Amino acid sequence: MKKRTGWLIGAFALSAGAIGAANAYWKRKKMNATRKANDVWARPGMMVTFRAELMPGRERHERTFRVRELLSSGRVSLQGADGEHAEKEFEPVQFDRPIS
Repeated sequence: MKKRTGWLIGAFALSAGAIGAANAYWKRKKMNATRKANDVWARPGMMVTFRAELMPGRERHERTFRVRELLSSGRVSLQGADGEHAEKEFEPVQFDRPIS
């Protein structure tokens, strides 16, 4: 391979990487702009239920807690449960289920 061909291939690879990085930056910037402050998975006072795998041997009503506070990291603190908890620890919210 000649010196000039190697330079051309290197320049092409460098420009392709720069274009890919710029595209990823713009997509991420657009995603953050469209995300709203009200787009959260839980609200204070809402009832959430831990997944059965995290609390085996307990009934649903024993795994259900009320959200005390929504933290800036997207995690929640609960009434009657210690620590901070993430969305993936809970069962999906079912809006058609009656509140007990």
